[in-house]
Amino acid sequence: MKIKIVPNFFFVIIAVILGGALYKQFDFQNLNFEKPALAIVYIIVFIICIGLMIKKSNNKQNSK
Repeated sequence: MKIKIVPNFFFVIIAVILGGALYKQFDFQNLNFEKPALAIVYIIVFIICIGLMIKKSNNKQNSK
């Protein structure tokens, strides 16, 4: 059984916004974030967003 990510418009928009915000906050010279607490929240929400896209695709495959 393949795990397939279904691109839901709402989740894709959230992932793009959070990914861009994390990229802007990351300091590549020092390899750390400008605001670490906010970066942790962004990473948690980003992972949940990706997880919901995977979970939603698994539910659709199981119901067929």
